Amino acid sequence: MSVTWEESGWEQVAAGVGRCRLPVWDCTVGLVAGAGAVLLVDAGSSLAEGARLRAQAQTLTGHRVTHLALTHPHFDHVLGAAVFAGAEVFGAEGVDAALAHGREELRADAVRNGLDARAAAEAVDALVRPRHPVGGEWTLDLGGGRRVLLANVGPGHTAHDLAVLVPGDPRVVFCGDLVEESGEPQAGPDAEPSRWPAALDRLLELGGEDARYVPGHGAVVDAAFVRAQRDALAARFGVSR
Repeated sequence: MSVTWEESGWEQVAAGVGRCRLPVWDCTVGLVAGAGAVLLVDAGSSLAEGARLRAQAQTLTGHRVTHLALTHPHFDHVLGAAVFAGAEVFGAEGVDAALAHGREELRADAVRNGLDARAAAEAVDALVRPRHPVGGEWTLDLGGGRRVLLANVGPGHTAHDLAVLVPGDPRVVFCGDLVEESGEPQAGPDAEPSRWPAALDRLLELGGEDARYVPGHGAVVDAAFVRAQRDALAARFGVSR
């Protein structure tokens, strides 16, 4: 018997497109199914969480995850990546170097935020970095007419922000932490606040008025929410148009 998105704890956003809100940090993971190929957007915060996502994706789509897109190099989005053996891993240009040189800070940040120290160390030791850097845009063909656009829209929340556009009716945009609904957008030491509003303008150009925008944390939002958050960030950081 087939399992529905909701029975697996996922929300169906469009046909063949879903998202899951993970516990503890309310981090979003996205799933896009093609004909025999499957894209996962972000990988969870630990190897155990990544393994659960891998199993759920297999159950929901009938196929293993073949492609993994990492929206930015923060622990709650990348530390599960190593469990997706054989998947082609994508990230914004420069994120591979950021992960290579920032491993200790990645581990420390995970522990500061409440991840078990042993789980954090194991995930960082096994960390898989993207083999496919996205400098501008990259189209993935998942088969069955399903094409997905990966777009380097940053910097903003970090120096390496990747968005994922899934065409269709409706269009779906996975925003990473460029957009947050369940709290104020977080600007850490690796943020580039002066360029963040422009990154949201780029998201709006990609998706348009009728798209469903999936934030890195929180509920799915519309273009009006993204535009309002763009204006709030511009005011917060003193950025003029």
